[in-house]
Amino acid sequence: MPLDPLTKAFLDQLDAMPTPKLWEMSPAGARLAFSMMMGLASQKDVPVGKVESRTMPGPGGAIALRLYTPVAAGGEALPAIAYFHGGGFTIGDLDSHDAVCRLLAAQSGARVVAVDYRLAPEHKFPAAVDDAFAAVKWIEANAADLGVDANRIAVAGDSAGATLSAVVCQMAKAQGGPSIASQLLMFPMAQFGGRFASLREFAVGYFLDKQAMEWFYQNYVPKGSDFADPRLSPLLADDVGALPPAYVMLGGCDPLHDEGLAYAEKLRNAGVPVTIADYPGMIHCFIYLQAIVPQAHAALADAAKALRQTFDTL
Repeated sequence: MPLDPLTKAFLDQLDAMPTPKLWEMSPAGARLAFSMMMGLASQKDVPVGKVESRTMPGPGGAIALRLYTPVAAGGEALPAIAYFHGGGFTIGDLDSHDAVCRLLAAQSGARVVAVDYRLAPEHKFPAAVDDAFAAVKWIEANAADLGVDANRIAVAGDSAGATLSAVVCQMAKAQGGPSIASQLLMFPMAQFGGRFASLREFAVGYFLDKQAMEWFYQNYVPKGSDFADPRLSPLLADDVGALPPAYVMLGGCDPLHDEGLAYAEKLRNAGVPVTIADYPGMIHCFIYLQAIVPQAHAALADAAKALRQTFDTL
């Protein structure tokens, strides 16, 4: 499958830069490099009505949150989207995904609550999972204070954040809450240690290299962990029925394409309403490239509008 020309030009530019590869850096260095790349690639100044910083108590200490309220939101309780950023559970933060969250709020009409969950290797699995689940429970419990509707809470994320979103939905089902209305899974890592064709076909030169994935896994997963644990590999959950409706975004040239598709199909086969948005020629997390690739803005806007439609039916 040929790469989108503008995306290929961006990757060629990245490859020509005299910087170490991600897996050659320290976690701190990788976080800085990722932040710089996101600053260059992201759309600037997406208008929202209000941005607020909050904190909530978490399993390992205070968790920072950033709330995005759409323009002209009014005084009524809004739907809420708990957003978990990508970055292999190791890099990324509230700032790196600011543009993504702004566009999501603007197009969905919901209040986006971005969650600054704990990162590896300082905090290995299941710290991120515990923080993500705690955040959604806290949003539901504090809905009135946050100005959101407790019956219209969605989870969303990209890459590692999509994995967290999928896992949170499974945990909420198992524990009888919190109530989740929808899940937006963009480029999810669905199975640790999987052997999917896309992992081989796009192992090198397609933004998310195999060596980068191995570096993320080494940082995140403690030695001796069971990769079949659904909190690591949501695709391997025994029962995915009765989960929230899912919108699954995939990139045709993403090494995680096939496992994301497998999870979407498993949900659909279990009776879960699923929309699959599969973009040929696009790389992992191409939604980051809003200032470079037109499809990035359009894809994220379409996903946000799908969430809006779900909220409007509730």
